[in-house]
Amino acid sequence: METNLVMEGFKFMALGMGTVFMFLIVLIFMMNLMSIIIHRFFPEPMLKEEVLASSVPQDNKKVIAAITAAISHHRQG
Repeated sequence: METNLVMEGFKFMALGMGTVFMFLIVLIFMMNLMSIIIHRFFPEPMLKEEVLASSVPQDNKKVIAAITAAISHHRQG
């Protein structure tokens, strides 16, 4: 009875790598499923600032002025 040890090694390697690959695929699928379930039943609460910011239109004139001043200062020096 002649056994080719190299071919048996490749078979075991393919079996092991296939098992790990399938485990990782199942793990990723289950983590995505868990994320969907958690976000559906336990949504993140909105903070008061986020509620106020979403309901009140923002006046960005001061922010635009500060950004413009910073850019002009950077270009000068």
